Amino acid sequence: MISTQADEGAALDETGAPGFRMRVALPLAGAGGLMLAAAFPPAGVWPLAFVAPALLMAALAGRRPRSSFAIGLIFGAAFFIPLLSWVLNVAWYAWLALAISETVIFGVLAIGQRFLLNLPRWACAPAVAGWWVAAEGLRDRWPWGGFPWGRIVMSQAAAPTAGWAAFGGAPWVTFLVALTGGALGCLVLRRRVAIAELAALVAVSAITLSGALLRDAFVPSATGSPTAEVAVIQGDVPHSRTLAALLNNTVVTQNHAAETIALARRVSAGKAAAPDLVIWPENSTNLDPTLYPDIYQAISQAVTAIGKPVLVGAVLQNPLRNAAQLWLPGKGPVETYVKRRLVPFGEVIPLRGLISKITSLTQLQPVDFTPGHTNVIFHVGRIRLGDAICYEIGFDDLVRSDITAGANLLTMQTNDATYERDGQTGETYQQLDMARIRAIESDRDVVVASTIGVSAIIAPDGHLVTSSGTWRPAILEERVPLITYRTLADSLGAWPEYAIILLTVTGLGWGVVRARRRLS
Repeated sequence: MISTQADEGAALDETGAPGFRMRVALPLAGAGGLMLAAAFPPAGVWPLAFVAPALLMAALAGRRPRSSFAIGLIFGAAFFIPLLSWVLNVAWYAWLALAISETVIFGVLAIGQRFLLNLPRWACAPAVAGWWVAAEGLRDRWPWGGFPWGRIVMSQAAAPTAGWAAFGGAPWVTFLVALTGGALGCLVLRRRVAIAELAALVAVSAITLSGALLRDAFVPSATGSPTAEVAVIQGDVPHSRTLAALLNNTVVTQNHAAETIALARRVSAGKAAAPDLVIWPENSTNLDPTLYPDIYQAISQAVTAIGKPVLVGAVLQNPLRNAAQLWLPGKGPVETYVKRRLVPFGEVIPLRGLISKITSLTQLQPVDFTPGHTNVIFHVGRIRLGDAICYEIGFDDLVRSDITAGANLLTMQTNDATYERDGQTGETYQQLDMARIRAIESDRDVVVASTIGVSAIIAPDGHLVTSSGTWRPAILEERVPLITYRTLADSLGAWPEYAIILLTVTGLGWGVVRARRRLS
């Protein structure tokens, strides 16, 4: 093992070594943050999510609170700045402000992990895993309603670990991955590795990686479930470096209407199956159809041509709302879902008076959107459709509320054009992986409808049944199962997360007490 030595005067912990010198710990933290960022798309090297918690743990060992905060800042900056680089397409200051704020929160929370390392050696790895769940739980909820990007679980969509989401939900996957990382961190810090400790690491890793096998063995098969034919329309938008040209509202709606009419012609010619439901993406019309007759007519003509219900992503006025409207042939919009969780500094600007004095962000969004307050299940024949509009897919409670209300199919309507102007695909694929985790968690198909891609139809086991490219029109169609039972994860709800957080907070108190006793 590498020789370690603590900061001068730093309290020792129970991980088996006093810790690395700061000149080693800081680069170690930076490497850990970069590795965790690389575990997410566009790189998507998911095994790195096991290594990153180990490096953070090793960097924190033996630190004082002030040094722990510095370690957390380095790790957080190395993680959030590259992870959220796609925000640069909105504004460079929005990117830096978001990354820095998340970094500072992470730095403060890192002090808590340092105290958890004061626990008995057998408890350190579970405590570190619980810390990751607790830290993500806080960031999911605060500030300004939370920001769910960067959760370890969302890096695991293509990994066998993701199968655990069906049993304990998204936080349980984070816990298991971080538990493996914590066990690895204990070995890194040990001067001598006992066979029993190495065996424990192997056992924890094997359990964590068995998620897919256990899901296949214990989650009921969709065979025999009723099915429905679903179509996704990706109309594309003008590909431009300027936001104004990108959001050419009339063209965007016309593109989606034209692709729907093209599908109708294929159905009439017997070249495609008649869909039971057609889904357009978020912002497929940015002009309120009730206020713009030409927009209303364009949508109505497309709905009449296909002769089936169409879910349209619309921006409605008076008040300003981001909504999904179900249109029926000959009737127009009959039911509306309004997005409940709004994007801070996007759809709503916190501290608007202050922000307006230091940036031009308020000019991009001069009026805040008004959030909805309840979910809506769209009834279309046998389909009971739950909708998560874009950002909402990252929030456990929102998606779970649709399942609880009886959804047998899920959709994510999204508009990725704002974040992909330069060809950057980080936001698109990070969000797509969130949808894949939701499919596994609820054992339901998730239909992803994007303006510019990637649109996709995701099977209950998380694999992509079909998907589109980016910046091109596309029509996806698939027969999907309509599943009504609940997974264990949906039945348990948020209780696994709450239990982990409670135990972690208890462990934190214990760690603080042990540190004080050691110094007294």
